[in-house]
Amino acid sequence: MSKYISTCEVIKSEKLAEGVMSLWLRAENIVKDAVPGQFVNVYSNSKEKLLPRPISICDVDKEEGSLRLVYRIVGEGTKEFSLLKTGDSLRVLGPLGNGYTLKEGKNLLFGGGIGIPPMVYLAKTLSKAGISKDNLHVVLGYRDEAFLLDEFNGIATVHISSDFGTIGMKGNVVELARKEKLTGDIIYACGPKPMLHFLKEYAKEEGILAEFSLEERMACGVGACLACVCESNEIDGHSNVKNKRVCADGPVFYAGEIVI
Repeated sequence: MSKYISTCEVIKSEKLAEGVMSLWLRAENIVKDAVPGQFVNVYSNSKEKLLPRPISICDVDKEEGSLRLVYRIVGEGTKEFSLLKTGDSLRVLGPLGNGYTLKEGKNLLFGGGIGIPPMVYLAKTLSKAGISKDNLHVVLGYRDEAFLLDEFNGIATVHISSDFGTIGMKGNVVELARKEKLTGDIIYACGPKPMLHFLKEYAKEEGILAEFSLEERMACGVGACLACVCESNEIDGHSNVKNKRVCADGPVFYAGEIVI
């Protein structure tokens, strides 16, 4: 699959929630090959910041050649991105990594925090592939303020939890799944490691196949620097130890492949 470094024009930048931004970019070369679960590397326009910021793909419009990134402001790089205006430009490398393996049957999508954005493109892709609303369940976990909820309207059955009970059930997505006795044929998930740890246990208990997208700090984004390895259950042919490179071997792994 091709990877491109493109200079992308900002179409629209807006705030979705406190500290959470949405950025639409014109990126024809990137979106034509993009699949749900992949990410891009976004480069700062400042010469002082050499390393790119990896951001998961939230959505694409292949007809318009546009790419949507939804990210949380956590440092100087993402703060810089949040100040972009329509007509500004950024260098972007992608699409990077692998994507989710789309399957028929009842699909359960779990997104926690900034792991929610990649569920948008995945849910829309599954819906277009013929998965009905009854067989497409999206379980979302927020801190306190919701974002991207409207993206799932009409295509998925949505279940919501939040840390403080400000929206949906008070608790986390796994507690919500247990309470509502959610089961299905496959789980797709992206979120913090504690969430994935308990979701892996839940999937095993229920006998559900699961694919997880991992969030890791990255440097190169293409598998050369080994800065984003995770522990695996098998020896990796690249490093000859029980590690996998999240950027190149992932970011999506079957739950049984990795130690969380």
